[in-house]
Amino acid sequence: MSVMEKAAGILRQRGVAMAANKAGREARQGLIEAYIHPGGRWGALVEVNCETDFVARTDTFKELARDLAMHITATNPQYVDLAAVPAEELQARKEQLRREALAEG
Repeated sequence: MSVMEKAAGILRQRGVAMAANKAGREARQGLIEAYIHPGGRWGALVEVNCETDFVARTDTFKELARDLAMHITATNPQYVDLAAVPAEELQARKEQLRREALAEG
C-alpha cells in the first residue's frame, strides 16, 4: 500500500469519526424561503435549518436558501416529499445511485 493510499485511509477514518460526533446535533434554527418564477406558474417553498440563529441571519445562508428554492423550481420535481414517491421508483433510483457510487469507488 502506498503512502498516499495510507494517508487517504487515515483521512477517511477521521472524516467518519467527525461526522459521527456531529450526528446527534440538532438544527433547530433556520428560515423558510419562497421563490416564485416570473410569470407565477412555478414556485418553491423551502425550509433550511442550521444549528444557530447567528448562521440563519447571515446573507450567505439566506442566499443559499433562495438558490435552493430556485434550483428546485428549475428541476421540475414530480413529488412534494419522499412519502409521495412510489416504492418501485424509489428502489430503482437507490439502485442506480448505488451502481454509480460503486463505479466511482
